[in-house]
Amino acid sequence: MTQPRTSSRQADFRVYLGSTLLFIYIVFSTLIVGVAILGGFFLPFPMRYKIADIWIDCLLFMLKLCCGLSYEVEGLENIPRDSAAIILSKHQSAWETVALRQFIFPQTAVLKKSLLQIPFGGWALATLKPIAIDRQNQKEALKMLIDQGIQRLQEGLFVVVFPEGTRVAPGAHKKFNAGGAMLAQKSGFPVIPLAHNAGEYWPRNSFLKYPGVIKVKIGPVISSIDKKSKDINAEAEAWINKAMLEIDAERMAG
Repeated sequence: MTQPRTSSRQADFRVYLGSTLLFIYIVFSTLIVGVAILGGFFLPFPMRYKIADIWIDCLLFMLKLCCGLSYEVEGLENIPRDSAAIILSKHQSAWETVALRQFIFPQTAVLKKSLLQIPFGGWALATLKPIAIDRQNQKEALKMLIDQGIQRLQEGLFVVVFPEGTRVAPGAHKKFNAGGAMLAQKSGFPVIPLAHNAGEYWPRNSFLKYPGVIKVKIGPVISSIDKKSKDINAEAEAWINKAMLEIDAERMAG
């Protein structure tokens, strides 16, 4: 894994204030929405999903209002509207774990099983068909990803996978895990690569959120038919790395 860039970004009073207000909003809104979803556990999945979507819409509105942080998406036309797909996404921040739901839907995501133990928010998440894996047991985690991933895809859900496995700071590179590509090979569903620079504005392990515009690039469909998982993975990784260079160049030029 390469080393991340050293950030020269300075936080002022507005950044601290906006980040604090957003944090307060997240805590209270998560409690309220978590209770609402848990209380509606008997409702059909699309209705529970819609409740979560409303929370995400409000969260991103508050993110823009409090922190001056928004996003732009390029390549929406690459997302199929008549079938599901596997999204292999860059992972830099907590932002993409929620924001991708605004333009890739309906979806589920591969996540740490421990997240489902968080009171209210995690409990509610458990009702939304996540693919929750135990990273300590890699063999079982891979089996669960493939078995549940195929089931979710057949149900019409996009499956979001972060092949780096953990959040990686801007400028750093981590070898892609093969799980998402193996899911594609086994299921026959296509892969959509996705790159973004959310870590520049909502850094990993950071309380602070900085103003700006997150750039998202969605790549063309990568067919999984008659391809080995390593080739699918290599194709997605190459596209994402190239797109990240373009995003960085655009940010520096702007």
